[in-house]
Amino acid sequence: MGRERLSFDGWIAAVGTASGTRVVVGHWPRSPFGPFSDVMLERADGRRVLLAPTSRTAEYVAGVYHFDEVRTGPVSVCGRDGVWDVVAGPLVLSFTVGRRSALGLALRAVPRWLARRPLWAVVADVPARLMTGVRTRGSARPGCRQWYAALDLWSIVAADASFDGIDLGPLAPVVPPVRFGFGSAPARPALVRVLSTVERAGPEKTAGP
Repeated sequence: MGRERLSFDGWIAAVGTASGTRVVVGHWPRSPFGPFSDVMLERADGRRVLLAPTSRTAEYVAGVYHFDEVRTGPVSVCGRDGVWDVVAGPLVLSFTVGRRSALGLALRAVPRWLARRPLWAVVADVPARLMTGVRTRGSARPGCRQWYAALDLWSIVAADASFDGIDLGPLAPVVPPVRFGFGSAPARPALVRVLSTVERAGPEKTAGP
């Protein structure tokens, strides 16, 4: 069986909350499945939940990362004037983006053609490991490998979130680290412009949307 390599071009936002719930939002205007967004959420008790818009995207993401529960339903992500609003099933999240970081300025200087190469992920993984919870390459499941190319970085300075109508408390570090994959989010809340590439055995048939 051959290898299937798919790339996702968009943003990843990671926030922690005072309640202990941590949230990772993926917003993908360009993907093999068309534009979509998804949410990975880990509760304070360690339960990992995927919120995905279709059965097709849910099956794919759940085949790459680890979850205890998968829910399918509309996922809306809208960013404007530094404020991003996310609505996904029982989750309502609004977060405010601060200034571009010094690291973000450095990342913007990396040519996109270079950022797409697996070798760049190998090089970037060395400084990335200085940030708790961050890796640029690795594997969450057997037969699957991934690499990330960060193109920009902003800090997240405030957040309001509720799940099932219960307030999750103010913004907090993404601690303890979330356990969806090999290195899913930095400890400091952040919004990252990213190219994500996943390679695994394939092609595989997936359910329709």
